[in-house]
Amino acid sequence: MGRWAGLRWIDPGLRGAPGVRRELLGALVATRQKKQPAVLVRGLTTGKHCVLTRQESLGDIDDIDPVVVDAARKALDSDGTRTIEAAGERYLVQTLASKPIMLIVGAVHIAQSLIPMALQVGYEIILIDPRTAFANPQRFPDIRIDNRSPHEALSDLKLDARTAVVALSHDPKIDEPALQAAMDSNVFYIGVLGSKGNHAKRLERLAALGCSKEQLSRVNGPIGLPLGGRSPAEIAVAILAQVIKVRNQPLSG
Repeated sequence: MGRWAGLRWIDPGLRGAPGVRRELLGALVATRQKKQPAVLVRGLTTGKHCVLTRQESLGDIDDIDPVVVDAARKALDSDGTRTIEAAGERYLVQTLASKPIMLIVGAVHIAQSLIPMALQVGYEIILIDPRTAFANPQRFPDIRIDNRSPHEALSDLKLDARTAVVALSHDPKIDEPALQAAMDSNVFYIGVLGSKGNHAKRLERLAALGCSKEQLSRVNGPIGLPLGGRSPAEIAVAILAQVIKVRNQPLSG
């Protein structure tokens, strides 16, 4: 959270943005308060500035090289700060966004290991499982729990490029509606627990429901990097490692 100093808002994510015009800072603060991503572009020589969100572009965007503007739009789906050179100018492109979200479907032992690891690396967690005997505050304290069916729960959530969907219940009636919702969105990661044989049968069922080959190719199954671990904690490490790897892949195009 930021704080007020006199009449000036200080946001921790904007401390490295000296000289940015008041109206652009106001737009950045408003966007962050809505938990939406924004990108700040600064010309290091010319001093030209612009802000891009999913809804609008503000500032000197017409004076900034289109290559940089295109890179800034792609940066809405990533994190961090990078330097881009174009037409003899160096630009600082800084993404300001809320935490990425991990939707975990299935309140199983692996989830108990995965959740604290994912929290540690900066994910917001939502646990989805209609089985209240498993998904409850006693087993998962201080975690947002949704006991509706995955179809209902995911239909009310914003599934975007900052979201990972991890299906762990091992129950097709729970996992597969979540996979369908995820494949119909642009979440950056989809993974599901199960053996190679079970996953092949799962893909056949989803294909029969109308899922395309392109959609099915997005599903990581069996879930996680092949690290060879068998315990819930080891599987959780493999899952988180794969999520991190996918999230940090360079953007194409």
